[in-house]
Amino acid sequence: MNITPFADGFPAMNRRQLLARCAGGFGAVAATALLAESGFAKSLNPLAPKETHFPPRVKSIVFLYMDGGPSQIDTFDYKPLLEKHNGEDPRKAIGKLEPTQFNNIGKVLKSPWEFQRHGDSGHWISSLFPQIAKHADDLCVIKSMTSAFPEHTSANYFLHTGSGLQGRPSMGAWIGYGLGSESQNLPGFIVLNGGLIPPGGLDNFNSGFLPASFQGSVLQSGANPIANILPTEAKPLLQKQKLAFLQQLDEHTLQRVGRVDSIEAAIANQELAFRMQSTVPALVDLSSESAATQEMYGMNAEWNGTKVYARQCLLARRLVEQGVRFIELTCPSGNGDRWDQHSNLQDGHKKNAVSVDQPIAALLTDLKQRGLFDETLVVWTGEFGRTPFAQGGDGRDHNPFGFSMWMAGGGIRKGMSFGQTDDWGYKAIENKLEIHDLHATMLHLLGLDHTKITFRFSSREMRLTDVHGHVIHDILS
Repeated sequence: MNITPFADGFPAMNRRQLLARCAGGFGAVAATALLAESGFAKSLNPLAPKETHFPPRVKSIVFLYMDGGPSQIDTFDYKPLLEKHNGEDPRKAIGKLEPTQFNNIGKVLKSPWEFQRHGDSGHWISSLFPQIAKHADDLCVIKSMTSAFPEHTSANYFLHTGSGLQGRPSMGAWIGYGLGSESQNLPGFIVLNGGLIPPGGLDNFNSGFLPASFQGSVLQSGANPIANILPTEAKPLLQKQKLAFLQQLDEHTLQRVGRVDSIEAAIANQELAFRMQSTVPALVDLSSESAATQEMYGMNAEWNGTKVYARQCLLARRLVEQGVRFIELTCPSGNGDRWDQHSNLQDGHKKNAVSVDQPIAALLTDLKQRGLFDETLVVWTGEFGRTPFAQGGDGRDHNPFGFSMWMAGGGIRKGMSFGQTDDWGYKAIENKLEIHDLHATMLHLLGLDHTKITFRFSSREMRLTDVHGHVIHDILS
């Protein structure tokens, strides 16, 4: 059919032809409106800062993950009854026992470490942590946390993603999805790997069904934390030309296949990687830190674990300064095992404590000195606790029924003890909490309502806390 042109040269169309040609455009407009209303409209920069639901109390979270499950009754939950009944049959002294991971039930086992009260708060803290004890009045110690899983991998997924199943987005990914990043030269979610990746692997830091841009970026310990971070081209112009050519190829691919998350994430990651090449080398070069600061963190310590974790904690402070939203530290290797002492409790817990005690105390001090403490949340926890009776002769088995953790920093009541376990330190009996409550509280302090941070997947609105979780208002300042 011939189309008669208008006088200005544009072809004339009847109504049917006009609708046929514009149908795609109308559909795109409608789809854009629907996506915008649903909250799925994507920014060209997925890490661009986003509005909070209400004024935030903190800007960043430093998550000190104690891999393996520290024993609450050897750290922050003093139970003198264990001393009285030490060496007795726990079935007679305690009563009914829950099944354990290995069911190798030994005798009631008192803590081999001395407990003392510290600070005006009077927190009971064992001699494992002499340096952290000096910050007792900054800590809110929660003694009634529980987990839904008694085994490492599922418990790690639960702690990190709110689900015991593999493949869900990590809490750091949810925070990046909800807030974006204040740093455009660094990822919003960074994992500082001291040598031990938790059981469950990198899926603990994954983005799951969220866009891939929000997954955790793992920095290894040492001077070169990321592979290929240093340019290999002889001249900057050569690298610039290569990147420009890659950008052209990416744009052509997007024009051909449309918006595909994996492709867009790859493009965003390439652009971020380029900016990181100028940011990361200077960031991880700690030589600019004063000798006094390095000494305070323990970078010159005799024990290698202390030196490794000192570097991580100091780097965490620098990342907070750069505006990174969520920073997780994993434990250093070389301590015989993670905090998972099924035997050799004294040796293993002592080595792990020596590795982290001085660096963590220094981090709290440094954040205060630089005016960052009140806008940073520091969280210390494992995936579960340990039993008040021995596994075999000198170890402790897994205990998800009640364990201790602590929080410090912005929005948290200082010097507070919250919740309680029974007289044996076995099960939470007062203000019992679950990991979903921890997640809800962390999001709340960042200015996010945990019930509103959702992503549609598998025909339902998914969230970090699923259908659970309550903000722990009693511990908020």
